[in-house]
Amino acid sequence: MEDSTRRRQQRRNQPSSSTSSTAPTRFRSQKLSTNPTKTTQSSNFVPRSNTITGTTRDSTRNPAHIPNWKSEANAATNKHEEETEAREDVGSIIGTCPFMCPEGERAQRERLRDLAVFERLSGDPRKTSPALAVKKFCRTISLKYVQSSDVRPLTVLEDTLNYLLNLLDSSEHPFEVIHDFIFDRTRSIRQDLSMQNIVNERAIHMYEKMVKFHVVSHQRLRGCSSSSISSLQYLNLEQLTKTLTSLYIMYEANHNNNSVYENEAQFRSFYVLLHLDSKNQQTESLSLWFRRVPSPIMKAKEMCFARQVLRLYRMGNYKRFLYTVSSEASYLQYCIIEPYVNEVRALAISYINNCCYKVHPYPLEQLSKLLMMKELDVESLCHSCGLETLTDNGENKSLPMKQTTVTAITRHIATIIIQNCPSVVGGSLYVLDVTLFF
Repeated sequence: MEDSTRRRQQRRNQPSSSTSSTAPTRFRSQKLSTNPTKTTQSSNFVPRSNTITGTTRDSTRNPAHIPNWKSEANAATNKHEEETEAREDVGSIIGTCPFMCPEGERAQRERLRDLAVFERLSGDPRKTSPALAVKKFCRTISLKYVQSSDVRPLTVLEDTLNYLLNLLDSSEHPFEVIHDFIFDRTRSIRQDLSMQNIVNERAIHMYEKMVKFHVVSHQRLRGCSSSSISSLQYLNLEQLTKTLTSLYIMYEANHNNNSVYENEAQFRSFYVLLHLDSKNQQTESLSLWFRRVPSPIMKAKEMCFARQVLRLYRMGNYKRFLYTVSSEASYLQYCIIEPYVNEVRALAISYINNCCYKVHPYPLEQLSKLLMMKELDVESLCHSCGLETLTDNGENKSLPMKQTTVTAITRHIATIIIQNCPSVVGGSLYVLDVTLFF
């Protein structure tokens, strides 16, 4: 009887025991399936969904079971430390170097014979002096390892920049050699200004001078014949863009009551002129850039000129483009526009070759007035575009129409611009005198 009672109790307890044994297993499987990637998160991970959706602490997934308040406190501490480091890494040094080049660098470069031709004392590559040596640009630098004696104060930087820019008038060396030296040393000046976080009006004037250097180099490098001239042009244009960007930031940081600087309109017009060709807009469109320009700048004559030139170039209106450039462009603006002027002239020749009557050759004398060039230069331009010229018995030269030997480059320029607005050919203009810009 006792056996039968024991068996009944076992049967009565069996369902209860099976339920209790399977429930935890089912709960664990559901929990893992709803959070399959939980074990792959880092131990200090705090999901952003907590602060956005307002979930409770119990529903937060914290793999290491770190309390939320502790994780958030750690994140805030880390952020504060990063911001403190950033502030220390920008503008926490006051330079004390009294020379254009720190003494330690000058001695080291003498030992390594790392002296530019402008820094050598009596031409000796192993000797220099404080009046000749200029601090080089260092690509990788951290303020943690820089001493104040290695950084030049603002007054020394101003004197150094003036010394460098005076070398532009040197005739002893090719321009590419002069440019290479000033190019590197002005980058070092900007680096010292940045490390000391100097953004006052004196720094603005220095940046304006460095922009002028790059703009003039943009024009003069095209006349050099060195094998590496294309890379020099690319690097100069890159630094011109970077220096302009820094200058615009300084303008905005020093604006007071919608006031603008005397030369600000001209320097902002450089950005527009550098982007006449839409293919050069690698960062943002000009329409977005215009929105950030102050209203007084947009109404200034320099910016109105740049916007008009932009419109005429993209329309393909070569007649008004050349006339506007010749009558209104400043020297620095012309340095930037000059390569586009040659493109527009090639475009005009392509238009005339395709649009005029085949039986009536176009006189080069009239074409020279239209393109604002000497007749001899017009003839050379026609030949470079793959077109032939004729000379009659009276020694009058002309351009035969409907020639099919036009170069692919000229045809490509004409095809792109003519899709927007084909221009009307004709008219005579004043001859463009480039010497007026110098």
